[in-house]
Amino acid sequence: MGKITGFLEFDRQEQKYQLAADRVRHFREFTLPLDEHDLSKQAARCMDCGIPFCHGPTGCPVHNQIPDWNDLVYQSDWEEASRNLHSTNNFPEFTGRICPAPCEEACTLNLENQPVAIKTIEQAIADRAWNMGWVKPEPSAHRTGKRVAVIGSGPAGMAAAQQLARVGHDVHVYEREPKAGGLLRYGIPDFKMEKRHIDRRVKQMEAEGVVFHYKANIGVNVPLEDLTSQFDAVLFCGGAEDPRNPQLPGQELDGVHYAMPFLVQSNRRVGAEPMPGNGELPILAAGKNVVVIGGGDTASDCVGTSFRQGALSVTQLDIRPRPPEREDKLTVWPYWPTKMRTSSSQAEGAEREFQAATLRLEGNRKGQLTGVVCARVDEKRQPIEGSEFVLPADLVFMAIGFAGSVQKGLVSESGVAVDKRGNVAANDQDYLTSNPKIYVAGDMRRGQSLVVWAIREGRQAARSIDEALMGATVLPL
Repeated sequence: MGKITGFLEFDRQEQKYQLAADRVRHFREFTLPLDEHDLSKQAARCMDCGIPFCHGPTGCPVHNQIPDWNDLVYQSDWEEASRNLHSTNNFPEFTGRICPAPCEEACTLNLENQPVAIKTIEQAIADRAWNMGWVKPEPSAHRTGKRVAVIGSGPAGMAAAQQLARVGHDVHVYEREPKAGGLLRYGIPDFKMEKRHIDRRVKQMEAEGVVFHYKANIGVNVPLEDLTSQFDAVLFCGGAEDPRNPQLPGQELDGVHYAMPFLVQSNRRVGAEPMPGNGELPILAAGKNVVVIGGGDTASDCVGTSFRQGALSVTQLDIRPRPPEREDKLTVWPYWPTKMRTSSSQAEGAEREFQAATLRLEGNRKGQLTGVVCARVDEKRQPIEGSEFVLPADLVFMAIGFAGSVQKGLVSESGVAVDKRGNVAANDQDYLTSNPKIYVAGDMRRGQSLVVWAIREGRQAARSIDEALMGATVLPL
């Protein structure tokens, strides 16, 4: 390492945010990047650990070689740092923005609550690579004659398609929506990741030979048989989009919605995309009291989007107890800990209610939502008698996760086996389904998860497909 004592000399520093009062006025990214001098100091804090848990199975699913590119940044060799980073991660500008950074929780310096600012450095490397023109198409010098169809253009589908194209296969990506990206585009708000990052990756992939087919909903308006008959392999990367249904009394009231339709509508507006002509009414938080049911990332995205639309108030309900401010390092590290976390959206003014169960939703005679009846819960998440309280609400978003893949359409038409959770069944070695021509990767196989896991599974599925088609593969594990 270039600075063996760096972790002793420099304090942890992350990129800062615009003030909440300013950032809620727009949907753009609001992080304030560090300058090169500060980034060099942060990279110097990497300890050259004997066992770098940050890029092991507990830290980084794609196995980013974090100590290596930290050292390269400290040495000011940014171009080599970019090559190193891209060798394991097709889209580091995505993960550098929206990954929750399990690598930092696994960092040895996190034992002192001062982990290396890995996520900040990763984003800086990726952004510099684009700004300097180092990210270029890498088309294959030869063609294999094999054809692969990828269904879904989220992070798993994009990663798989890029890997397969780079070894010479004819790759076609089929996407239900008008543009590529999946939940990266339609689920994640622009204030967390602007969609220009997706657009330039699509252009890179098209220059590498990937063909994108939009508004192609396989199993709905395009028969799956058209693909299985024309392609040597088909990869399902359709995500886990079936929302978990809480079956709350009053769920049918006007003003009660699942989280994703709200977020998708908002992203379409911000992206100046036309709304689909299916009679779907606009969902807007302006001037309303909003209650978000759920304590995860999707719930947080609903909070931030509601504020930007002009909500009067936003309250977030979490059935879990308020976690401790800090975890017990010696019993948890290097694994992801349960501790108090406040997202940038929550910090914009949300009221948070912990250990709160939603009992029912109340409305007026016109069928319009007026309130949410809640209660405190015990350690078994059962309502405590006499603890009921009512939150006034004009709008409720249910963000309690997903039950698995949507069965109607693609999954049912394919006839592939599914597991007890409703996900398409396949192992994480060959990613092959019960149909010998069909593979599956990402959330459609593992259930809802992180973008970084989707990228890893897409890369590994691409390797499996390449090996099956060619008898050998040069794609990395």
